[in-house]
Amino acid sequence: MQVFISNIVYKFISLIVSVAMLFGYSGECLKADSTEWNTNYKYVFVHGLSGWGSYDAAYKVMPYWGMFGGDLMKYLNDKGFECYAASVAPNLSAWDRACELYAQLTGNVVDYGKAHSEECGHERYGTDYTGRALIDSFSREDKINLLGHSFGGATVRLFASIMEKGAEAEIAATSAEELSDFFKGGKGDWIYSVTALAAPHNGTTAYMVDKEDMPETGNAFGELTNEIQYKLSSMIKTATGVTDETRSEKDYASYDMYIDNALELNSTILTLKDTYYFSFPCNATEQREDGTYAPVEEKMESLFIASSKAMGAYTGETKGGYAVDESWQMNDGLVNTLSATAPFGAPSKDFDINSIEKGIWNIMPVYDGDHMSLQGGLLKPNYVRDFYVEHLSMINSL
Repeated sequence: MQVFISNIVYKFISLIVSVAMLFGYSGECLKADSTEWNTNYKYVFVHGLSGWGSYDAAYKVMPYWGMFGGDLMKYLNDKGFECYAASVAPNLSAWDRACELYAQLTGNVVDYGKAHSEECGHERYGTDYTGRALIDSFSREDKINLLGHSFGGATVRLFASIMEKGAEAEIAATSAEELSDFFKGGKGDWIYSVTALAAPHNGTTAYMVDKEDMPETGNAFGELTNEIQYKLSSMIKTATGVTDETRSEKDYASYDMYIDNALELNSTILTLKDTYYFSFPCNATEQREDGTYAPVEEKMESLFIASSKAMGAYTGETKGGYAVDESWQMNDGLVNTLSATAPFGAPSKDFDINSIEKGIWNIMPVYDGDHMSLQGGLLKPNYVRDFYVEHLSMINSL
């Protein structure tokens, strides 16, 4: 989305937000009961594709976390949680985003790694966050909780894994004095919990369906609507696709989002044995008489309706031979609900408040909303304050 905001649209959104703040949500919200807390580590929120964080000017106009409902970070901080919104590359790979996150958390220059940057055809070093770290301390004693929305889920999973096991290729390619501390590993216990929100752990069929997969409506108005929705949906792919011919196509989020590539990425990511894991899948579709799934348009943002329709009817096989069956059809408009449950092959179980274990994905009940609902929604506002107060309070009470 950020990719498409022109100066005129930017000012228009500023006006809309100002009006929304005046007439928006003002109801009673859940109170945080700190008497039940055993910890209160910092919370770092990582946005998804085409997103933005507190380092970006767009956040002041439209907070990614909270949207029209107001800045969620400010609200949660007022409730006693210490929360921060990271800013990572809108369309680059989980690797690049993880490296940027580490630099922001530690107040250093982004180091994408000697081996990685040479393989992928871009500069090794990026933005310098010296003197402007996102948080004031990050260590074994001062742990953090990570929350990632959408592709932010892959980002925080990979980040946690590198913190624990390091990066063998970077260690082999880099002299000891030049090697980033991030790639040395041994710091997995700096992370208390990881929460994935509508995250495509196992990829998404949104990148596999084409215009021809759109179901026919039987009338001209419906077909025109499909055409408009499809173009809106296609904008998402464009925003996350290849934009630099010198950079390897493997170094983009669009590559990591394909099912075969997501499963390959999963095979390299550890689930840390001393970290709590939570995953919230979303769904804004309903099953039709023929067994396929269609978007509930009252719940689904317009820009996701086209992809949701196609995903809800899609079955097929990936280039790598993975069979996509009917279990993939339920979706939130951009991510298949099944994919958002937990990484395939990782230890997981349905959430049980009486049995929350470390080192295993606790799959939370499916959230009734589309892909943007846990951000706060856009044209379909969703006031998520109570949701986050409840979830963060639960983590603090572990």
